[in-house]
Amino acid sequence: MTIPMLYSKLHRATVTGADLHYEGSIAIDTGLIAAAKLRPLQLVEIYNINNGERFSTYVIAGAPGEVSLNGAAARRVQKGDLLIVCAYAQIASEEVDTHQAKIVLLGEGNVIEKTFDQ
Repeated sequence: MTIPMLYSKLHRATVTGADLHYEGSIAIDTGLIAAAKLRPLQLVEIYNINNGERFSTYVIAGAPGEVSLNGAAARRVQKGDLLIVCAYAQIASEEVDTHQAKIVLLGEGNVIEKTFDQ
């Protein structure tokens, strides 16, 4: 049996842009993708701290400092909003007690302030 568990999280990512007329996705700085152990095209859940919106989309590579929502998701954010970006994975029940998620805390300009396993 597997249990869905948090795999990784970008905490307090600042929205740098929103493009309604672009194929849907979230463009994330490639350094942030690597730090959070995310993958292009991976499903992520987005939690908007500013307005409470919760939605899902997929990751694409973005420019340095970029966290931009595209397509329909662009309607759920405004530039400057703070987001939590979470990825989940199915973890075997016998591994749940030792599983650790990668947490990446971000500061102003989407700069990594701290990373740790939780």
